[in-house]
Amino acid sequence: MEGTAIYVLIAALALVLGGVSGYFARQIIANEQIRSSRKEAQRLLDEALTKHKEMLLEAKEEATRVRRAAEADSKERRLEIQQVEKRVSQKESALQRKLDLAEQRGRELDGREKAIQSTRAEVEEIKKKELAQLESRSGISRDEAKALLLQASEQEVKEEASRRVRIWEAQVKEEADKRAQEILVTAIQRCTTDVVSETTISAVSLPSDEMKGRLIGREGRNIRALEQATGVDLIIDDTPETVTISSLDPVRRQVAHIALSKLIVDGRIHPARIEEVVEKTKAEVEAVIVSEGERAAHEAGVAGLHPELIRLMGQLKFRSSYGQNVLLHSLEVSHLAGMLADEIGADGNLARRAGLLHDIGKAVDYQVDGSHAAIGADLVRRLDKSVGLAEAISEHHGEASTTSVIGFIVAAADAISGSRPGARHESLEHYMKRIEALENMACSFAGVEKAFAIQAGREVRIMVKPEEVDDLTAMRLARDISKKIEESLTYPGQIKVVVVRETVAVDYAK
Repeated sequence: MEGTAIYVLIAALALVLGGVSGYFARQIIANEQIRSSRKEAQRLLDEALTKHKEMLLEAKEEATRVRRAAEADSKERRLEIQQVEKRVSQKESALQRKLDLAEQRGRELDGREKAIQSTRAEVEEIKKKELAQLESRSGISRDEAKALLLQASEQEVKEEASRRVRIWEAQVKEEADKRAQEILVTAIQRCTTDVVSETTISAVSLPSDEMKGRLIGREGRNIRALEQATGVDLIIDDTPETVTISSLDPVRRQVAHIALSKLIVDGRIHPARIEEVVEKTKAEVEAVIVSEGERAAHEAGVAGLHPELIRLMGQLKFRSSYGQNVLLHSLEVSHLAGMLADEIGADGNLARRAGLLHDIGKAVDYQVDGSHAAIGADLVRRLDKSVGLAEAISEHHGEASTTSVIGFIVAAADAISGSRPGARHESLEHYMKRIEALENMACSFAGVEKAFAIQAGREVRIMVKPEEVDDLTAMRLARDISKKIEESLTYPGQIKVVVVRETVAVDYAK
């Protein structure tokens, strides 16, 4: 037991000695580390102080450089400010001189204004004295003079308004004429028809004058039978080798012409043969009438016409107006009216229908009183039941108040077809009467010295007396004459009215 205690004691002493020696060893190591750390800290501190001194020197140098640059820049700015102040001072001096000059001119203007006011007062006083003298000498008061002046001013305003209206009318007319020409030219270019139209033949050539006696027959029985069968009048006179057929009905005249030609070729001329040939000819002509009416409707592109209207259209093949075949004219008007309607966006089908039927009244105008336009409108109203179509037909000659677009179109197409070169002709006597009536109507107006119808009556040139008619009156005169012509005369196309006012001044150098 004692040995064990000794071992334990020794072990405890060894443990205590180990702990003490470990402690001192750690202290020695710690002290060594502290000295090493202090050296490192001192070294770092020395390096930091060195860098601080270097940075301080660099900062001082940079501050010196910046200060020098600032001083140089400040010096430049001071120089610029001095220059600007110098310029401002110069401008202020100049402005002051201008202000002084303006004040001087203002004083001068004030003096002139006072002088003007004084002069104006003197003028007003003189004006009042002169007005009083004028009133006493003229015998009219100031109000009366104002009324006269207003009247003169009113007349001047009216003249100026008339001039402006004339200018506006000319501009509108020019634009309208240009547009109308484009539309009409387009329609005319698209419409191709014969220039020379057919004419109705009312005379039959005979192989010899001996045939006249055979046509008359014993005691005139052959000619009476032919006249009774055809309803025409046969004129057998001294005209060599010619028999004239006279009838208001173009169909009867055509039947008589064909039947007479057949009898002359056949040679058998007696009442029974005449009646037989006339009946056959009537049937042939009736078939031709229906066929021509249907052909015209098909060619015009008009469908659904009443059979009676088709028959009346076919009768127009044997009718002429001013030498122009009425059926060909109606076809041409139908084509033109349809083209014009298509150009302006109107109803082309209605326009073609109205153009084809516009002269339908000429087929029966010898049987019914009234104009062919009114007769045709009544026929269409009764057979076709179309109010718009009837209105267009009644309006195409201006006999009714034109209100529909189709009426205007048909009237224009009718004028184009009738007025184109070669379409119509008129007798010399009728032409001379129309020209004479045109000139006499122009001469009936006050101030007209002479009037001349030129260009086949399509223009009337009027010479006026310059001392009686001024420029404004000349314009009014042209318009008045145009209206009088429209109201009183019948003519194809249009008539241009030109009023010429000429003033000649003559003097002699001595």
